[in-house]
Amino acid sequence: MSDATQSREMKSSPASTGSATIRAGEAEHFGKLAADWWDPLGSSAMLHKLNPVRLRFVREAVDVHWGGDVESIRPLSGKTALDVGCGAGLLCEPLARMGADVTGVDAAPENAQAAAMHAEGGGLDIRYLAGEIGAQNIGQFDLVTCMEVLEHVSDKAAFLAELKARLKPDGLMILSTPNRTAASRILLVEGAEAIGMIPRGTHHWDDFVTPEELSELLRNAGLTMSEPAGIAFTPMKGLHLSGDTALNYIVTARAD
Repeated sequence: MSDATQSREMKSSPASTGSATIRAGEAEHFGKLAADWWDPLGSSAMLHKLNPVRLRFVREAVDVHWGGDVESIRPLSGKTALDVGCGAGLLCEPLARMGADVTGVDAAPENAQAAAMHAEGGGLDIRYLAGEIGAQNIGQFDLVTCMEVLEHVSDKAAFLAELKARLKPDGLMILSTPNRTAASRILLVEGAEAIGMIPRGTHHWDDFVTPEELSELLRNAGLTMSEPAGIAFTPMKGLHLSGDTALNYIVTARAD
């Protein structure tokens, strides 16, 4: 292990300094999936399909926010990035390859450990921390991402306030989450979990957040939300960015 990697390996969180926001049992549920998180055919197969769609949105949002060179392969060079609910690093690693100095936080220690091991194997210098975001004394970041996490949070207002506290005043936040619609209940919960595309017990439909609700939550946290982009699915296109937000959507947010 290199000295740089040793200095940024996974660490346990200090005692919590903020309120617990993750719903009871969530960290344990996702921690059990850590071992095969990077298997594109394993329990996180849907996230592997979703990740390129999210990355396309992230790249476009980064270019717009900082007005960088759209041809650059490292548009986040010189920037710091925080991914909250990072799992085993599916988003952290591309952000690092885009040039960012990346920190990932996950409530499940098993995920943070799996993420650190995978990053080391790929020669990536990423810091991973385990525990609630409210427990992390990590300063502020240019970019804060939080993908497919809000639906697992019990106190959404407190959680978003913690994200806002980690965002630099001129920074960019990007969030994605399922919408609470009849379509998401049928396809994401009753359908995808029933046939094994998503592990059973992953989603609780009542905890899904509509774009209108998220906009209000962000406004109360001192953030302004962009128009949401849908993440839709069709047999021909698979998962793709769309104007249809019925299943899932992704947004940017900026400090007021």
